[in-house]
Amino acid sequence: MDAAAPVVNWARKSALWPLTFGLACCAIEMIATGAGRFDIDRFGAGVFRPSPRQSDLIIVAGTVTLKMGPVVRRVYDQMPEPKWVIAMGACASTGGPFDSYSTMQGVDRIIPVDVYIPGCPPRPEALLYGLMRLQDIIMRESPSAYIFESDGTVHRQRQLGEDELEEISPLDREAADVVSNTIE
Repeated sequence: MDAAAPVVNWARKSALWPLTFGLACCAIEMIATGAGRFDIDRFGAGVFRPSPRQSDLIIVAGTVTLKMGPVVRRVYDQMPEPKWVIAMGACASTGGPFDSYSTMQGVDRIIPVDVYIPGCPPRPEALLYGLMRLQDIIMRESPSAYIFESDGTVHRQRQLGEDELEEISPLDREAADVVSNTIE
């Protein structure tokens, strides 16, 4: 491991800039986490950004509908590398109690999720705990895990191939349509 890796990872974990992406009631708890009582600034993540191009963490807080899926994917694609994802709440993680034709059964069907936070809605303490687990993940990453291509694209080495991804979590028809529509 590189001698500078702990310093680079410490800098990354101590200066997370989350994207404000609240979709439902979990967003209220996410907003409360930024207030003085819970103080997310202690972890270096208090600078909520309004633009995906200024963020390296997206906290998907709330129910993701199939209609909203392409928007979530587009916002994720606009974020610069390295980027991380937290699925906050039962709805973002698994679709929650909404097993209907219009609700995506987990945001991990369209974007890779690093940390899942259970609850309906999860308390601000749960978000802080999830943020600390994400910081643990960042400290274990290798700063050279990102491959910079000559055309300007960046790829993570830890990403799985399409065949491996289908074996681990097969997409249902609606989520597959959402993914194919965002790629086109």
